[in-house]
Amino acid sequence: MSFHPRTLARPLWAGLRAVLALTLVTGVLYPLVVTGIAQAAFHHQANGSIVRADGRDVGSSLIGQSWTGPDGEPDPHWFQPRPSNSGYDPLATGSGQLGASDPTLVATVEAAREQVAAFNGVPVSEVPPDAVTGSGSAIDPDISPEYAELQIARVAHANGLPTGDVRRLVEEHTQGRDLGIFGDERVNVLRLNLDLRELAAR
Repeated sequence: MSFHPRTLARPLWAGLRAVLALTLVTGVLYPLVVTGIAQAAFHHQANGSIVRADGRDVGSSLIGQSWTGPDGEPDPHWFQPRPSNSGYDPLATGSGQLGASDPTLVATVEAAREQVAAFNGVPVSEVPPDAVTGSGSAIDPDISPEYAELQIARVAHANGLPTGDVRRLVEEHTQGRDLGIFGDERVNVLRLNLDLRELAAR
């Protein structure tokens, strides 16, 4: 049995046209439409939720960062974020993959709990879990209201501010659950520290 060249070319050409059409729709038109909608309706989020201060980009409200002094140690003037095993590197996200009963993790958490307690001048029993454990992404930008509350006295003292003023600042930055039911209450560390800097400057 033999096939005429035209008989073979017809399905090949139909397949090629389908590939070209799908490439145009899914590879060009669809991304352009989605990008256009995102830029028009959610411009800030679509561009990384960048936070600006003093006329420059200082970070993203979606990515945690360290608040250290010249010696590389946590700076007492600032609210501190959750620990990160990636150094808050958005290109190296992920947890440490250690189970809750892993001896290494247990020892690390216990040591961190003592350090946080000493740094903030509180009993070890008052240190909340998010102060000594990283998030699944390792770049969580938020802390719990409990961890923020724990740091108020230390931050107020370091900046020479009334404790009540710093507490009100934390309350202003405490976000509720999404739609009232999803997630937990949280405080964005970057935005909180930027407003803290303004408060201290005044």
